[in-house]
Amino acid sequence: MQLIHMRDATRTLGSPSSQDATCVLAGVIGCVGQPDFGSVALTELNRVITLPWWSSYSLHRTRPPEWQAGGSFRAPNGTSEAFRFYREGVYCEDETFLAAGERVQEGGTVITHWHASELPARHRNGIYTRHELQERISLVRSLGHGDLIALNFYRRNDQRPFSTGDFELLGHLAGPLLSCISVHSRLNAHVEVPPDMKMLSSLPKREREVCERLLRGLTYDGIAADLGISSGTVKTYRDRAFERLQIHHRNELFAMALDAVSNPTLPGQAS
Repeated sequence: MQLIHMRDATRTLGSPSSQDATCVLAGVIGCVGQPDFGSVALTELNRVITLPWWSSYSLHRTRPPEWQAGGSFRAPNGTSEAFRFYREGVYCEDETFLAAGERVQEGGTVITHWHASELPARHRNGIYTRHELQERISLVRSLGHGDLIALNFYRRNDQRPFSTGDFELLGHLAGPLLSCISVHSRLNAHVEVPPDMKMLSSLPKREREVCERLLRGLTYDGIAADLGISSGTVKTYRDRAFERLQIHHRNELFAMALDAVSNPTLPGQAS
């Protein structure tokens, strides 16, 4: 493992790369909060560095990790499937963030680099071998109270390994990218479903959870990762919920939510 504290790792890049990086950051910032944030942001990053996969999740001391964003670029998108596998138990055995967690409590951001060959068999086979990944660079920042947020970048087996220049570039982008992830997460998390949406609250648990996340702007892959189910199952629950609600499109669900906000049920009002 290579662990580098960002205050030590970041060096000034050449002028053209710095200018390109600034343009890329502008593109990433511009899509923060959007449902397609993961895919659009990764497309922007691929203007300056080859990154077929990325994923971001928060790591907690007392509960399972939580999905923040992710996507693929010109490669099969198995990010949500990989996260489901990780969340089902691999995270309990994952020691790749231990040293980073200790260092990051001092402040700032750290970068870690792991090859698939360095990981335990279950972790390696279930994610890296299955999805033909050879290595990972992670940008890690503290969320306080021992919790972390990680932004992970991967290279596939058919691509060249990460280079020193790649480390420098990601180090240059680390702070702004992690800030974008944090803002994106807050924007989605703070969109609450009105408590008096009686039609929504009457849905079966899974159908309600899918609709709630649709209202928060999550993609189907994001919902799948968050709930630990497949994207196909998400769509099945969506279809069932929409049938019960007698609607056909997501915008009709948003209209219901807006109507509930505009016309709340008053205490004592007949339902």
